[in-house]
Formats: sequence, C-alpha cells, structure tokens
Amino acid sequence: MIEINGNDLKIDQIVRVARFGEKVEISETAMDRVRRSRKNLERFLKEKRVMYGINTGFGALGNTRISSENLRKLQLNLLRSHAAGVGDPLEDEEVRAMMLLRLNSLVKGFSGVREDVVLRIRDFLNMNIIPIVPSQGSVGASGDLAPLAHLALPLIGEWKVKYGGRIREASEVLRELKLNPLKLREKEGLALINGTQGMTGVLGLIIHDAEVLVENSILISSMSVDALMGSTTPFDHRIHELRPHKGQIHVAKKLREYMKGSEIRRSHIHCPKVQDAYSLRVIPQVVGAVKDTVDYAKAVCETEINSVTDNPLIFEDSVVSGGNFHGEPVAFVSDFLAIALTELSNISERRIDRLVNPLVSELPPFLAGGKKGLNSGFMLWQYTAASLVSENKVLSHPASVDSIPTSGNLEDHVSMGMNSVLKLKRILRNTEKVVAIELMLAVRALEFRRPLKSSEKIENLYRKVRENVPSFDEDRCFQDDFAKILGMIEKGRKLYEEV
Repeated sequence: MIEINGNDLKIDQIVRVARFGEKVEISETAMDRVRRSRKNLERFLKEKRVMYGINTGFGALGNTRISSENLRKLQLNLLRSHAAGVGDPLEDEEVRAMMLLRLNSLVKGFSGVREDVVLRIRDFLNMNIIPIVPSQGSVGASGDLAPLAHLALPLIGEWKVKYGGRIREASEVLRELKLNPLKLREKEGLALINGTQGMTGVLGLIIHDAEVLVENSILISSMSVDALMGSTTPFDHRIHELRPHKGQIHVAKKLREYMKGSEIRRSHIHCPKVQDAYSLRVIPQVVGAVKDTVDYAKAVCETEINSVTDNPLIFEDSVVSGGNFHGEPVAFVSDFLAIALTELSNISERRIDRLVNPLVSELPPFLAGGKKGLNSGFMLWQYTAASLVSENKVLSHPASVDSIPTSGNLEDHVSMGMNSVLKLKRILRNTEKVVAIELMLAVRALEFRRPLKSSEKIENLYRKVRENVPSFDEDRCFQDDFAKILGMIEKGRKLYEEV
C-alpha cells in the first residue's frame, strides 16, 4: 500500500502502482487539506466572487458569466466537450500513472474538489478500472486537456473503460460494482482536466525504464568491448577523476567491475594496438552523459509529480489564476532525454557494426557459422539497428520548439509536451531493441574467443542468454532469439542485477 499525500511521490512508486497494481490510500492530512480547500471555494461562491472557470466560461469565453443554476452543468459540459482525443489509446499502465498523478495533485488541497472526487479516483486505481484515453490531442498548454477529459468522464459514468480485460461502457461497470456516478459540482470538472498529468505520467514510466536501460547497456557494452578485444585502459579511474561528471565516473567504474579478471583481456594486454575506436573507448563519456541526462529528467519529473498544475488555484483568502498547467518543463526534459537515448542507440549500433564487420573485428564475417559464404549470420541485424537508430534521429527533433495558438488565440503559446513524450517513448523502445541486438551479437562473438573466457560477470551474462537462446552453426530465423533477448531487458527489467 502506498500512501498519497501530494508531496513526496517518487517515480519508483508510480511504477509500483501503474505497472504492478499496488494499492493506494490517501493520508488523513491530505484529506483535511482537500476538505478545507472545498470549504474555502464554497465560501467564495456565497460571496459571489467572479472566478474563472467556476462561474465564467472557459478559454476565450472566460469573460462570460454563468448563472448560479448552471454552474454544475458548466462542469459537466466541460468534460464532454473536451474529450476530443484521437488515435491509439494509451497503455493501461500509462493511464494508471495519469490517475495516480492527478490524485496526488488534487490532494495537495488547492483545487477545491470535494473528497468524493479524490476517493473515486482512488477507487478506480484500486479496482483497476482503466479509462480509455486516446493518445493524441494534447498541446500541453492548459495541461493535457483532451487526455484528462477522457480520464475523467468514466468517473461520472460516461465514455469507456477497460475492466476485467475488456473494454466496456463506464456506466455498465459502475452499475456492476455498485458505484454511483459522480455528480460534478462547481470547479470539479476543470480541476480534473487542468494539469500536466498526461505527459508527466507517461514520462515517469519512461524515465524508470531509461534508468534501467542505461545500466543494462553498460553491462552489455562491456561484453562487446571484451569480445572485440578492446582495452580497459580508457576506463582507468584517474582519467575520469580529471573530468568529474558523475555519470562518466559511474560508467567507467561499472565497466572496470564488469571486465575484472577477463582472460580475454589478459591475452592481449601487451598488444601493439595503441587506441580503440571511439565506440569502445568513450563509453564512459557518452553513456555517462546519457545517465546524467536521465538523472536530470528524473529530478524535473519528480518536481512536476508533486506540483499543483491546476487553474485557478484556491487559497485561504482568494482564487488566483495563473499558468502552472503549461507543460514546458516536461516538454524540455522529454526532448533532452530523446536526444540522450538516441545517442545511446547510436553508439550501440556502432559496436554492433564492429561485431559483424570483419574489416575491424578479426571475427568471422557477420559472426556466421558453418561453411564460409553459405551462411550470412547476423548481417541483417546491423541493418535493423541502423534503421532503428535512423528513426530515432528523426524523432529527436524537439517538439517543444513548436507552438500553434489555440482557444481563440488566448492560449497563444503551447508546449507540445505530450508530443515530446510520445515520440520519446518510441525512441526508448527503439533503443531497447538496438541494445538487445548488441547483446545477441556480443554473446555470439564471445564464442569465437574460446577457449579464453571473459570475466565472471560477463560469463554469467553469457550463460543467462544461452539458457534461453541456443548457439548455432547454420543460419536460422533469429526472430525468436531476438524476442527472448529483448524480453530480458525491456520495460525496466534489471538484467544487470541478475548476473
């Protein structure tokens, strides 16, 4: 059980709830804040204050006053009209992350919703009722309006949800579970859709998986370096202490640990070669920079996770309109992380090429077995890696530098943060595939160095792969091999902890 208080939710907790279904509860302190915020709002309503989106229209209609008898209808119409998303739905875990983050923001006590609203979101999470949320349609300015509207509609018994593994009408599921649809009151529709929880929820899961992928890639690259008879000299701690970036020092240290005691390394330690290619020699500098970028993105994301991104905000003495819903911080780090992960795939692909390229590897062409010329081995897997990396480079163009005005030119600068995050997700999945290809080839290359053995850690990795994927002499379709190896590292599986 994870207790939500609005202040200290971490990415690993998001993963536990969103991906693995851990239950959530709301702290009593947070519930007290929710109740006080609602009381303040109701006091302002009695005082007949003019409050944007509470007794006025929205966006360019913000100057239009709404009569008291229509205030609740205003919130209902807002959800219905703003559910304008299109495209493939977000993954179940991404929607659950969105719900968790929306809940965490509301319980900070500045949104003016009733406790019934936050309890209903909690119940949806704990009962695994998953709204269907189309992935496209957010410009990331007044938050993720369209995705969050789709997220919110099922709370009032409208739109569709996934429950019990099937997509069903929300009203049908609520009846089955004996849950009454929420009846929205003043401000609550706006509070449910104004925020960055769409882009931030997806980003949180990406950052978790990116952290793990970086660590997996360090282990896998150490196998490639040894199989290619690369030097460990560039990983000497003295080099990296003179350029003390945390990520660089970390990666060099891990490479030294992974390759310690390798017979292969000892066999060529006095060879005449002076320097290795950059894709082997500068792993600490490149992958270390990727790690530093992931760490930076994590810090920004966790700040956003525990922020209030609603508008307007309910304080003790006033209702204040601002712009915390603008997704620029999330958009920027998503674009930055996209560049970093593209570079991770880029340098991995260069090692893949060296593993199959007989001009530089001193290994059989394409790591093929059997009769020479009759088998092509892993020739085409370098093509596949090249294709994935090329796609990543295209996707690395920043979405956050674009802006198209919306809402009658009132929202004249938008972040496009959700676009940044969605293309980042594709880059992450492409990069996982490239790193998996490197592992598949590095394991094969290691076999051509026998009877020499690598280090204990690398040999453990070799055995772990070969337990699932047999070696070969003649060509076969390697799709099943690749799928099994990808399954060992994708979606946050910590291969580096298993060896």
